[in-house]
Amino acid sequence: MKIAIIGGGGREHAILRAVRRHPGISRVYMLPGNAGMAGEAEITGISATDLPAISDFCQENAIDYCIVSPDDPLVMGCVDLLEEKGIPCFGPNRNAAILEGSKVFAKAFMARHHIPTAACQTFTELDAALSYAASCDLPIVVKADGLALGKGVVIAFTRAEAEDAVRNAMERHAFGKSGEALVMEEYLTGPEVSVLAFTDGKTVVPMVSSMDHKRAKDGDQGLNTGGMGTIAPNPYYTDAVAQQCMETIFLPTIRGMAEEGRPFRGCLYFGLMLTPNGPRVIEYNCRFGDPETQVVLPLLQSDLLDIMRACTDGTLSPSMVRFSQDSACCVILASSGYPTHYEKGFPISIPEDVLPYVYVAGAADREGTLVTSGGRVLGVTATAPELKDAIALAYARADRVRFEGAFCRRDIGQRALRAGKET
Repeated sequence: MKIAIIGGGGREHAILRAVRRHPGISRVYMLPGNAGMAGEAEITGISATDLPAISDFCQENAIDYCIVSPDDPLVMGCVDLLEEKGIPCFGPNRNAAILEGSKVFAKAFMARHHIPTAACQTFTELDAALSYAASCDLPIVVKADGLALGKGVVIAFTRAEAEDAVRNAMERHAFGKSGEALVMEEYLTGPEVSVLAFTDGKTVVPMVSSMDHKRAKDGDQGLNTGGMGTIAPNPYYTDAVAQQCMETIFLPTIRGMAEEGRPFRGCLYFGLMLTPNGPRVIEYNCRFGDPETQVVLPLLQSDLLDIMRACTDGTLSPSMVRFSQDSACCVILASSGYPTHYEKGFPISIPEDVLPYVYVAGAADREGTLVTSGGRVLGVTATAPELKDAIALAYARADRVRFEGAFCRRDIGQRALRAGKET
């Protein structure tokens, strides 16, 4: 069986590692992939958003199954295009991927189906948005409607910050068409939880929960990033909370999408906040999270490809999905200066015994040497029966990886350890 995986980051490296365990796979192609995956798959360099090139490649190479991982190609309709050519895919079609592609749609959808989320107002006109920013309760969360590379959300604590966020999106067009509409919603408080779930459009099977660390510096200080590390499971996500989320959020979402003629097949990411008034949806993503995937999939005991094909075929059942009771930790090694300005091209040294636990996100090949090519360069993961041991092992491995300007947060998982003592 020949498999194609669309995407080129650490998330896709984790998917590649898990998929390769399937005994029936003969070849795996990465579109585009990166140089850090070269020993495990064939790297094509084809952009994840070049849909015609992806379609041509998959047909010419007789791909049996395609895993469409990133948000952009999903929202653009990559699954639709490939399935029209007779190539089955893991991932939602364009009609369902709108759950992530439009926050305005997602908020209206949750209102229609009584799914708990933050109260909000939506705007398509600059003056109306500015007027609301001048009178709303603070803090306020300002979100660009469409995809914005994780940069389209601002928590405004002052009137000036709220106005600037509105103008940045709607007047300065910082996010292009994604900022032509805005969602302005109430600021919620409480522990955040990420829950990825497999679904075939009818059945939904949550994966192990996780906790991301978005800020660049220790103590949740500094700028927001794409994620500086994760742990799983999330200690705040108790069995009682999980049951409540299944009844009030997960099942209503899957049923609602089906009722509206948008059956969701693939991986649906629920970004949740456990508020004093119960769980609330912060966001939907139409794919695996990054770097959540790097701690969730190492705990998966079932065959990932079998689960994915069941999602595609409509045959998913909870018995197919089994996770270890262990804990996992992923520490991201980033380039100095990330998430703003950083230099590239520094050689990366990874010891052989650490390599199996490294997921490469931003690396290139320079005359046979692996060098940095991104802000988040790689993630180093460990699993262990106890979270404290998984954290210690992840850092021990990360400290043996070398490249100039490397930095990481030194407190990944500490909040979870404290929470574990409280619960």
